[in-house]
Amino acid sequence: MTPHLTPSRERWLLFTLAGIQFTHILDFMIMMPLGPQFTALFGISNAQFGLLVSAYTLSAGLSGLMAATYIDRFSRKRLLLTMYPLFGLATLACGLAPDYASLMVARVAAGLFGGILSALSQTIVADVVPFERRGRAMSVVMTSFSVSTVAGVPASLFLAAHLSWHAPFFGIALLVGLLSFGAWQSLPRLDEHLHHPERTGVWRSIGQVLAEPNHLKAFCVSGLMMFAGFTVIPYITIYLQSNAGMKASEVPWMYLLGGVATLVSARYFGRLTDRLGKVLVFQRLAVALGLPLMATTLSQGLPLWCLLLISTSLFTVMSGRMIPGMAMISSAVEPRLRGTFMTLNSAVQSASMGSAALVAGLIVGRNEQGQLTLYWVAGLLGVGASLLSAWLAGRLRLQSGPTVRV
Repeated sequence: MTPHLTPSRERWLLFTLAGIQFTHILDFMIMMPLGPQFTALFGISNAQFGLLVSAYTLSAGLSGLMAATYIDRFSRKRLLLTMYPLFGLATLACGLAPDYASLMVARVAAGLFGGILSALSQTIVADVVPFERRGRAMSVVMTSFSVSTVAGVPASLFLAAHLSWHAPFFGIALLVGLLSFGAWQSLPRLDEHLHHPERTGVWRSIGQVLAEPNHLKAFCVSGLMMFAGFTVIPYITIYLQSNAGMKASEVPWMYLLGGVATLVSARYFGRLTDRLGKVLVFQRLAVALGLPLMATTLSQGLPLWCLLLISTSLFTVMSGRMIPGMAMISSAVEPRLRGTFMTLNSAVQSASMGSAALVAGLIVGRNEQGQLTLYWVAGLLGVGASLLSAWLAGRLRLQSGPTVRV
């Protein structure tokens, strides 16, 4: 049995996982600001665009369910170095897609291979970082969301504006190749879970996860947490341009400012999570999310500085809520079942995001001027889901057992 990671190696591990998460998140996020281009280029409706966004998340959810049968039977490193390059190839196929149908197929493939990456990264963090420091560790990995909005999305929009919409996907595929090599060189074996004395069969592990009421509560919290934001997020760029009058050249500022704010606040929320408690911080942020969520859907006619203030607040609270949320959810299961649990949780999250985008796409319409209608109804649905997640989080029982050695 090898010793715990040294502080320097733990930091390197967290930064590597953050880089992997960066490309995975950016691949999903870039679809939303490109919404106006896709709807015009392919002549598709809001519901069809919602399906394009959902294709990734729903296939990722299916992939997560499938992965639950094998994630704890392989070394974390080996599994990561198999799925991540395949994800990169699928992203490359997105960039090469000549039409809507081809892009849809490529998005499904990217979701199938990428669906396990988030769960695998969070499982590795929960495996190697002690309970009392897990909030801060999660905040490091979660900064990938902030960096993707600060640098990834604006850079991708720059490439799309000056080259074509294909270019961002080529750039992501290139980064995946570089990070795959770096992960191969730097990650430890991460196979201690294979030698656990209480290790059980795959289907028995799944059964044990699903038979525990506390796990089911955690899945509900996780699903509601993701559903709340994705009733609004997929259509935010379309709404701000068609209804609020934001210019296409001003959209990158929304992601830049929102990303900077979340990047700065992530470590604060991580420390706050460890000091005040995971559940309490999550509940406060889940309740606070309602204000910027509804303000986003009712921002028509506001000046640019107000639009940017609202969007920055939305990104900050959404990202901040994920830090205590994932630290809390990953602590709701004992270590020997954590891989299976987190994979099933990733499937729940992906299905929730996809369902939210589909439901919102059916609610939101367009008037004769091309503006979105009933966007506020989708926002109200998200607020309800967020409040319900805050209430249910108070009924979770958290584990604080020892860390798994790597």
